[in-house]
Amino acid sequence: MIHLRQAVVVEGRYDKAKLASILDAVIIETGGFRIFKDKEKLAMLREIARRQGLVILTDSDTAGFRIRRYLGGSIPKEQIINAYIPDIFGKEKRKDKPSAEGKLGVEGVPAEVIRQALEQAGVFAEPAEEQTRRITKTDLMEQGFSGGANSSRLRERLKKKLGLPEHLGTNALVGVLGCILSYEEFLKLAAEIRAEDESAADPAR
Repeated sequence: MIHLRQAVVVEGRYDKAKLASILDAVIIETGGFRIFKDKEKLAMLREIARRQGLVILTDSDTAGFRIRRYLGGSIPKEQIINAYIPDIFGKEKRKDKPSAEGKLGVEGVPAEVIRQALEQAGVFAEPAEEQTRRITKTDLMEQGFSGGANSSRLRERLKKKLGLPEHLGTNALVGVLGCILSYEEFLKLAAEIRAEDESAADPAR
């Protein structure tokens, strides 16, 4: 498993699943062309790119390059690393026939090809001593943002305060929080949000 400091952007959930078996990193889907209209997700990607950098690893077909160009024009270039998989022709196992251009996407290429693409782009594993305390799902639960009676409301407050998309799921939220907050910053913000929530529930306080 390769630990990366940067977050990685891919097109879809199958790409994300493939990378999750190779990388210890935050992996974010564009949802294909949906990113063109998803202003909240784009704002989130900009913030992550500003804080820790973004690796763009879309497919090597026309659609993948269109998404790559859009992100490259929306996020400062110095905050982006472009990694490219080579043109490998074939068909993904889950599909009945090849794509229109006949090229394998991120989900279909061997893991070693992805590792080489990252190395060629200058993306390398982060040394263990530089790794910091990551926010986990257990942290969300302990701070009241998961598994509790008010968890859903607290998560919504958290996402609004951080300017994150309202439809961001809990698993994705954990990854994004690790990009934009340190563990200590998360604890401080969690305490503030709980206090605000309690005050709203009891105006007399």
